[in-house]
Amino acid sequence: MAANNNNLGQAKKAKKDEFYTQLPDIEKELRHYENHFRNKVVLCNCDDPKVSNFFVFFVRNFKHLGLKRLITTCYKNNHPDIFSNNDNEQAVYLIYDGGDDNNPDPVKVSTKAIPLQGNGDFRSKECIELLKQSDIVVTNPPFSLFREYVAQLVKYDKKFLIIGNQNNIAYKEIFPLIQGNKVWLGYSCGQQEFEVPSDFEKDNTYYRSDGKKYAKFGNICWFTNLEHKKRHNEIDLYRTYNEDFYPKYVNFDAINVDRIQDIPFDYYGMMGVPITYIEKYCPEQFELVGFSLALAKMDIIKKELGKVGGGPRFYIRKDGQLKRLYERLIIKRKHDEETNGN
Repeated sequence: MAANNNNLGQAKKAKKDEFYTQLPDIEKELRHYENHFRNKVVLCNCDDPKVSNFFVFFVRNFKHLGLKRLITTCYKNNHPDIFSNNDNEQAVYLIYDGGDDNNPDPVKVSTKAIPLQGNGDFRSKECIELLKQSDIVVTNPPFSLFREYVAQLVKYDKKFLIIGNQNNIAYKEIFPLIQGNKVWLGYSCGQQEFEVPSDFEKDNTYYRSDGKKYAKFGNICWFTNLEHKKRHNEIDLYRTYNEDFYPKYVNFDAINVDRIQDIPFDYYGMMGVPITYIEKYCPEQFELVGFSLALAKMDIIKKELGKVGGGPRFYIRKDGQLKRLYERLIIKRKHDEETNGN
């Protein structure tokens, strides 16, 4: 995806990480947000209507959801092949307002797609104009452009439900949005399968009986700013704090918690938890303070070890040796001892 010649290299890279979402995964997630869509205009701006399962879902459920309009756009692709080489400069878009048919055929509807003037990049002027007309954006954007894609949604104050990787939460552009309660995770997180081009090489790829190639990816999450019940569910805590079980970091003033189920119910200082905690984050229960990439004081570690490889991380001392940990989120209870917010 490229808005100008300076971004052509990035566009080529983006095409390599356009993984196509399966319809059951879309159905599984979208069922939790049905109340948000009535009389709304939905935009799928990374989706060729001829092949996109997002398009299929919203056409089939147009009346059920009470949609006002569906808009889809695709990047520089006018071929019925989701893995074409984008050699056709003519991108297309489609506006669907429903119809009299209670059981519309997405394939027939897709034939109404018409040319865009440009290449369909979500950052192009005409695609931004379509974005302005929409209420909710739902799609799977290219992973390599995730930062820029979310920034645009925030800039134009749009509601959205999009797919990303759990590691995206540690991006300096994304974490402040989560910390500020402007973006949160949806219902589904974990391993997910995507259709990929035949020349895509990665572990856990395979062909199905339909002759198409698929790949399994871990840590896939939905990012959204649509309210849902799950994000307000507090974690039940059972562990009692014991300083021997919860070592403090050498290079940050917080205790280490290796597993989410081990978060102590009676500790009110800062705690470092695995990044997977974000799946269960409840803003009423904990405050998100930061993450190790930004908070780890590496000068302390360098004084002892000298040269340190890799990015900033928290360290604990184990058996007299410094042990480098994986990325950690720092959290702190919202309630103090006086208010007894257990």
